[in-house]
Amino acid sequence: MSLRVAVAGAGGTVGRRLTELLLADGHDVLSLTRSPGRAALRGVRGRLVRADFDARAGLARAVEGADALFVATFDPMDPRHDEHLATAALAAGVRHVVKLSALAVTDPGAQDLVTRWQRECEQLWQTSGMTWTFLRARAFMSNCLAWAGAVRAGGPVATLHGYAPNACVDPADVAAVAARALTVPGHAGRAYALTGPAAVSAREQVAQLSGFLRRPLRHEELTEQQALERWSARYPPPLVRALVESAGRQAAGAKASVTEDVLRVTGREPTAFGTWARRHLTVFR
Repeated sequence: MSLRVAVAGAGGTVGRRLTELLLADGHDVLSLTRSPGRAALRGVRGRLVRADFDARAGLARAVEGADALFVATFDPMDPRHDEHLATAALAAGVRHVVKLSALAVTDPGAQDLVTRWQRECEQLWQTSGMTWTFLRARAFMSNCLAWAGAVRAGGPVATLHGYAPNACVDPADVAAVAARALTVPGHAGRAYALTGPAAVSAREQVAQLSGFLRRPLRHEELTEQQALERWSARYPPPLVRALVESAGRQAAGAKASVTEDVLRVTGREPTAFGTWARRHLTVFR
């Protein structure tokens, strides 16, 4: 049965893949975006609908007629986005929401800004009046794309706690789980822990990339002070502190556990980092 699905975050890492899957299965996709013109130029697919998550006004009209809603919001400094979307979706008669969250919410030791925000968002959707599914993902394998410039230039890949394992997940696997949760019955009230098939460290990722590219690559360990300086040039202080705390938990082994939820929901094994890397080698060459 064809459904109408609204995607908040259609231009994002998971949202772009999700819209493609939904369209391929014959569903009607409302791709919510602040700027439909820019989204079209970037290749975002679906029916582009103007939506400003900063403002509640107009959002109900943007999701009008949708059977289900996917939500990926990315600003822990401004929690209003989920509040506005929840109010609008309920008013528009949306029945089910799939919310992209983070696996750190299940870790009692994770009390950083981003994780607290994700927990608050989950609680908001649980009390929204709609049925819900949470996708609690580990770090995306695609985060490694930030290294592409250094790799192409022949420089070192510099990370904090490069020895620390992380059961990172392919965003395409997260999108596949989202597509099922949005369009197939049986996922309401479920929270899925989404990881890759094995925990890998940044050093191991660099070594695998080196082998695929057939040239030497070097990993360089950042001190915490160096990481602070780098992140402070890009992010506000509260978010920088959250990143440092998160990196510390990874160094303590808190992000190494592997789950089978990708397999349970999609029927196929999660993508290994090496497979993901081979698919993206052109970015690093």
